[in-house]
Amino acid sequence: MTTLMNTYARLPVAFSHGQGCRMTDTEGREYLDALSGIAVNTLGHAHPKLVAAISSQAGRLLHTSNLYCVREQEQLADKLTALSGLSEAFFCNSGAEANECAIKLARFYGHKKGIEAPAIIVMEKSFHGRTMATLSATGSRKVQAGFEPLVSGFVRVPFDDIEAVRGVAQNNHNVVAVMLEVVQGEGGLHMAKLEYLHQIRQLCDEKGWLFMCDEVQCGMARTGKWFGYQHAGILPDVVTLAKGLGSGVPIGACLAGGKAAGLFGPGNHGSTFGGNLLACTAALTTLEVIEQDQLMAKAERMGELIRQGLREALAGVAGVVDIRGMGLMIGVELDRPCGELVKQGLEAGLLINVTAEKVIRLLPALVFGEAEVGELVPELAALIKKFLTA
Repeated sequence: MTTLMNTYARLPVAFSHGQGCRMTDTEGREYLDALSGIAVNTLGHAHPKLVAAISSQAGRLLHTSNLYCVREQEQLADKLTALSGLSEAFFCNSGAEANECAIKLARFYGHKKGIEAPAIIVMEKSFHGRTMATLSATGSRKVQAGFEPLVSGFVRVPFDDIEAVRGVAQNNHNVVAVMLEVVQGEGGLHMAKLEYLHQIRQLCDEKGWLFMCDEVQCGMARTGKWFGYQHAGILPDVVTLAKGLGSGVPIGACLAGGKAAGLFGPGNHGSTFGGNLLACTAALTTLEVIEQDQLMAKAERMGELIRQGLREALAGVAGVVDIRGMGLMIGVELDRPCGELVKQGLEAGLLINVTAEKVIRLLPALVFGEAEVGELVPELAALIKKFLTA
């Protein structure tokens, strides 16, 4: 009997080590990892440059606190703002914390405009975290159930529906921001239309709202660009990051620019562990390897190979609804709940995930190559076919 709090439905496996896109369990069995810790292990497992960088940093300093200047934090802020087009960064420890920062920014912005009860437009089927504010922003009753009363100040609309947002704009004068994911990962791998992102940006400009993009899962080169919003050629006011930013070392970031820049002053927000030397070293190394090894272009190329391979392998198979995605964010939607495929994949030596009950989610590391694609596609296609004909 475990003394761990029962918050996860864990699979019956524990891993001892990994290399690249493969992991080995405590019994010595090897697995192909097509999930990368839920889009976290950007560089796969035991990447030599990352191991060397964090080992070296651990031998010098792990943490000093934000009472002092942290050179690596400043370097990471410079890098992320240059890549994103935004102008300042706050560092924390997770995606939920990054989104909490964004929500606080929006409320602070609203109060500065004289709005006593600022509201943020959020999306159905979204996922922003499990803290009280972020689960209130999340568009999933499953996540919210049992934790009422929820935090007020969120107005929910259908995803990818500009008319719904315009409808709120006409009737609610407390709105100060729109918050969305360019790709809804937990919601079933749904992608916002590029035209919709342009329309949201335009509406935010017209109304003086902040446009806030949650890039926790789709950011950090996973979609084939540094950030998902860059596919639309727009610039948000706030961008949140975590997951793949530190390749497994916990770190989150909230980037701000435009109307959101310069809002916070000392005492308005903070984090004890946020932006410590170890986490920032991991993030800086991750960014360096992505650039040097051209992993952003590789993510786009490998993602297309996986989607095309699955489309060919599953062509005409009854029960396959859709195969979609951007870069190495891939969803295979079936016409029925398919959670049992996760355990079947495990038994076959393949690590996958199912989200929104019916969508097989693939989030391979950015180092995933053609050899791994050649192994993943036929193995997964065979599992799906067997499941659908059982």
